[in-house]
This record gives sequence, structure tokens and C-alpha cells, in this order.
Amino acid sequence: MLLLVHGLPKLFNFEHELGLIEDPFGLGARLTLSLAIFAEVFCPIFIAVGLLTRLATLPVLFLLVVSVIWVHPEWSLAEGQFAWLLLIIFSTILVGGSGRLALGTGLSHRWPLLSKL
Repeated sequence: MLLLVHGLPKLFNFEHELGLIEDPFGLGARLTLSLAIFAEVFCPIFIAVGLLTRLATLPVLFLLVVSVIWVHPEWSLAEGQFAWLLLIIFSTILVGGSGRLALGTGLSHRWPLLSKL
């Protein structure tokens, strides 16, 4: 859902989204939007295939925390429920990791450091 609802529209409408994106840390709209696209498009793909799963959840979690705390602090629990739900889901993935059928599981036999990520 993160990929389809938030990521792909940002990717396909990059120029339009530049005018809409909030920049809470003053990095500039282009860099902020690029980082959001990385967290909302590429990281969910890595997670879905099970490649560097735990590492891929970190940008997503950072993006969600920033959006809930700095970008939309006025949201009530009802208004921010999708963000809170995603925080719970991606935190669970961070703790639990991918699964035994994940692509990263097969690669970790060749490169043991990958199993830690």
C-alpha cells in the first residue's frame, strides 16, 4: 500500500510533487522528495522480495516518524491512523525480519553478513 498509494504517484508526478512536498529539515524540496521516493518505492520492493529487509525498513520508519511528528503534528489518532498502522507493520518487520522464503535468506548462505541486515 505504501508503494501504490504514496510512492508511485510521487515517482510518476515528480515535478508536480515538488510543489507539494513539505521540507521539515530544510534539505530542499528536490532532495526531500527523492528521499521520500526512495523510502516509499525502493524500500518496499526490497522488503517484498526479502532482500536486505531489516535495513530497508529503516528509511520507511524514519519517513513515517518524520511525517507523524514534524510534518503533521496536528493529526489526531483517527487522522493519522494509516501512518500509525504502517509504523506498527514496519516495526514488526524490523524486529521479525524477512522469512525463510525471502530472497535474502538464500543469499545469506553465501554472504553471512547479509543475514544480519
